[in-house]
Amino acid sequence: MNRVYLELGPKKVFACSVDWPGWCRIGRSEEDALENLMHYVPRYRVIAERAGLVFEPGDPVVVERAKGNSTTDFGAPAVMPELDAEPVPLDEAARTVAVLQAAWAVFAEVGAVSPEELRKGPRGGGRDRDKMIAHVIEAERSYARMIGVRHKPFKLGPVKDTAALAALRADIAEVLGRPSDGAQMSERGWSARYAARRIAWHVIDHIWEMEDRAT
Repeated sequence: MNRVYLELGPKKVFACSVDWPGWCRIGRSEEDALENLMHYVPRYRVIAERAGLVFEPGDPVVVERAKGNSTTDFGAPAVMPELDAEPVPLDEAARTVAVLQAAWAVFAEVGAVSPEELRKGPRGGGRDRDKMIAHVIEAERSYARMIGVRHKPFKLGPVKDTAALAALRADIAEVLGRPSDGAQMSERGWSARYAARRIAWHVIDHIWEMEDRAT
């Protein structure tokens, strides 16, 4: 079953897969968000297949509706649905980490072949390639604190501290690769399932933005 939850902001709606981390799309209505989600099946399949997984989702089935906020309308999923408090077994955790690692790999590859100056326009705002890459990495360092992983700031420019980035991502993968009881992983932090979805979504969304604005 293609389980999806909807995050309902005042003006926008996110449709997010429960079982495929990072597969989330926004729309102006529930129907629009679901249609956009399914429109991106071929592009998400690239990530899933890189993770060694078969991705052939059926029609979406809405299993929960969560109240969003202004961040939802801004364009980012912002609230944890109730289903994210459910336990995460070992097999799901391992699959989740495989998807996240695949997203990191594809993001690096797309960044390597994209021009520094990206086309401006409605798809993604004004960041050029290097600033977008730095934004994704710095956001990841911030997100990591929500699961109890803390790393000091490191170089994010064209010459990156690759060892520090690898250490950060290894720690994120280690934490999210463990079974979870569904509880928040730090004080006022995120559950494992929500953290995996939010981190993966941010990487994948910027993969697609970079691809769209590179041409």
